[in-house]
Amino acid sequence: MHGFRPDLARWRQLPSPAWLARLLDGVPVPAAPGGAWRLFEVGCDSLAAYQSGHIPGAGYIDTNRLERQPLWNKVSDDALLALLLENGVRHDTTVILYGRSSLAAARAAHLMLYAGVADVRLLDGGFDGWLRAGHALEQGAGPLPQAVASFGAAFPARPDFLIDTAQARELLRQPDGALVSIRTWQEHAGVTSGYSYIDARGDIPGARWGRAGNDGDVHSMSEYQHADGTMKPSAEISALWRQAGIEPGQRTAFYCGTGWRASLAFFYAWLMDWERISVYDGGWCEWSRVNPPASCSGSRP
Repeated sequence: MHGFRPDLARWRQLPSPAWLARLLDGVPVPAAPGGAWRLFEVGCDSLAAYQSGHIPGAGYIDTNRLERQPLWNKVSDDALLALLLENGVRHDTTVILYGRSSLAAARAAHLMLYAGVADVRLLDGGFDGWLRAGHALEQGAGPLPQAVASFGAAFPARPDFLIDTAQARELLRQPDGALVSIRTWQEHAGVTSGYSYIDARGDIPGARWGRAGNDGDVHSMSEYQHADGTMKPSAEISALWRQAGIEPGQRTAFYCGTGWRASLAFFYAWLMDWERISVYDGGWCEWSRVNPPASCSGSRP
């Protein structure tokens, strides 16, 4: 499987930079999009960086169009649908996403799956991987989006991929439920909130620690990614979850501070064909405002 990961059930959804370069060059590739496809760079307030150099043919989506203050939850369904339509995305459009931060791209990937886009792909290694491979960039505003009039299917098609605080609380009461904290140990233990705009420290009582990355860095997912930003072997990630009592057959909801790290954990679980998964959109940011904060007990595993 040239340019893909053989250890993933949904291997088509995590292409390599080499595969994308061949696709852009018009060279026949395995698992090529079957119809219309779009390539997007996803960032947060980084339009200037995108214009200074991006993967050829890529459009730009800002996460401020996907989530809103003060809790950084998903925008309304109407706003999400409008964003997809103006960028030419229907339910049957293949969408390939990358970012200077893989977390920003994962946030978009999760919400597109929630919307019902059937073929969402995340570039393994992201923008940095493209540069390391020596591929060219283009500068400027990028292609003008070709809007479409209709999504072509029910919207959202997968509302089960997103849960709110009431549903998170209910999940904690379910014998087969797992609410999974994708946060650093210091966040989970209540040493720090991790964010300048979140005052409360601690974590959700009953949540299972699914790990994230380096203490002091809410952009790190070093437990899930190699140093070059590519996904670690699925068996390694599965073992990490199993150690915390997180199994494929459970009803599993991932959360973090606001949603980016949880979205990457969700996407990797989806790649591994976990079926009963979601993101708790509010995360610690919302939970800590409506529930008493609590710290975990015990020492770091």
